[in-house]
Amino acid sequence: MKTETLDYLDDETQLEAFLAWDDTKPGKKPAVLVAHDWTGRRDFAKNKAKEMANLGYVGFALDMYGKGVFGADGDVDGNSALMNPLAGDRVALRKRILSALDVVRSHEQVDASRVGAIGYCFGGMCVLELARSGADVKGVISIHGIFSPGDIPNEKIISKILCLHGQDDPMVPPQQVLDLENELSDAGADWQVHAYGGTMHAFTNPSANNPDFGTVYNPVADRRATKAIKDFFEEVFV
Repeated sequence: MKTETLDYLDDETQLEAFLAWDDTKPGKKPAVLVAHDWTGRRDFAKNKAKEMANLGYVGFALDMYGKGVFGADGDVDGNSALMNPLAGDRVALRKRILSALDVVRSHEQVDASRVGAIGYCFGGMCVLELARSGADVKGVISIHGIFSPGDIPNEKIISKILCLHGQDDPMVPPQQVLDLENELSDAGADWQVHAYGGTMHAFTNPSANNPDFGTVYNPVADRRATKAIKDFFEEVFV
């Protein structure tokens, strides 16, 4: 597996992506943007980029915060301070993730016509906003993501959308799930929501073990999500 870091810009903000791909496979490959959780583009996001490489894609762990800017596990106040400015300004959030899309499309390993995105927690919000922006990406997957929309209008949604959601996630109550489903249906989008029973937030993260906060790893849901991710990208990249 080949890996590299890549500096890029969103206006004056310097960002740093992590890329991974199988360098034994010739030719250009589909790419999957990996949007990180609220702690930043740390090892969890990098490992997910490697998982995409193992599936035959270019994994591109993007950076929403800035080069060298990271939160920490368990630091609710610090992580919130990093996430909230973008969560509260969807124009800026869309612009930042679109900058990553532009960069990955120009990479020599990437088939620019076949790009998707996957996001975890805050990153789930980011990839949903990518779809809401009308970006020409084949599909996006929100994994224990935040569904609430911002206060800006959507463009026509082109992407297929898959949301993998824990039914007991206290950060995304059932009404918010229904609201997203209605939003996507009204937009005429091709969407799916898989809700895993007995499952809380951050269910794919083995370090999540805080039931009082609502973040608990669930190996069964994680295994099911892994299969759903593989099947979804095989479908959209045909």
